[in-house]
Amino acid sequence: MLNRVVVTGSNGMLGTALVERLVSDGYEVVGLDLTHRPGSPAARVVHGDIRDAVAVREAVRGAGLVVHSASALPSYPAEQINSVVVDGTRTVLAESRRADVPRVVHLSTGSVYGLPTQVPTPETHPRQPIDPYGRAKARAEELVEKARADGMTVPVLRPKTFLGPGRLGIFAMLFEWAEEGHHFPVLGSGRVRSQMLDVEDLIDAILLAADGPAETVNTEFNVGAAEFGTLRDDFQTVLDAAGHGKRVVGLPMRPAVATLGLLARAGLSPVYMRLIHKLRADSYMDITRIQKELGFAPRHSNREAILRSFEWWRGRSRHRGFATTGRTSTDPWRQGALTLAKAVF
Repeated sequence: MLNRVVVTGSNGMLGTALVERLVSDGYEVVGLDLTHRPGSPAARVVHGDIRDAVAVREAVRGAGLVVHSASALPSYPAEQINSVVVDGTRTVLAESRRADVPRVVHLSTGSVYGLPTQVPTPETHPRQPIDPYGRAKARAEELVEKARADGMTVPVLRPKTFLGPGRLGIFAMLFEWAEEGHHFPVLGSGRVRSQMLDVEDLIDAILLAADGPAETVNTEFNVGAAEFGTLRDDFQTVLDAAGHGKRVVGLPMRPAVATLGLLARAGLSPVYMRLIHKLRADSYMDITRIQKELGFAPRHSNREAILRSFEWWRGRSRHRGFATTGRTSTDPWRQGALTLAKAVF
């Protein structure tokens, strides 16, 4: 990996942590982001859109590595998701190739598998996305495959939902309910196993993909925690840490799914349909490939990752309020009609 590294989405939760790690390791970092965040340790930040060829061209000039982490959220309108994810990836790859960047690490998602029939899910499982976000990410991977055919080295990482300091999004609902002393509901028994990932481990995976031999890394890698339990156990860890003696409460599966589905379609709940489906069955990936081929060794379990997020949230929420735009994973998402449910729990 050469000295200058470009990080797209440098002011997001992952981007911020990645920039800090790279700077601490002695790299010159150039950030590319639509938003402005004062105090970034990056040597330079280009304020621009990943769909803007001029902005991307300015950012990647002279780079030895581009880490493409900018993305849309699953909660965005479908047209916007497709534009940001697909058109943005197309622009980043085209301008990186034009600038002769030796390597682009592309952040995809396990959502490209949809609702996989094979669990744990290997990288060889077909891409069968079920929602606009997953479909856009799958199309972005197709662009990566074309770039590889043209001679580029583009490792693809497919992480599970990642957590850690800075992560809010839908998890802010769990944290808020726990801190205020409410029980927390789950679908059914909550005994499904759901793999997550700590942001520190994801950054380790990115750096391994950045440094590994081109012939080894020029493929897809699942990234997730090696130690994980059930949703009930992981969420209970947060309730226990809050100290109010509250418990995870199971809801009857069919009526709960039907109600959440109606609220999601009406725009009254942040729990989108793909997430509802994921909460109903085991969801974890096989990480053997990245462990064996790149030496990936996750340092954090699901519980440790979610607790690190919760403790960060507690420290921040006591000293300042949060915006409720829900536009990024660092914002707490609006709970909509689910706010009323707190009175029941």
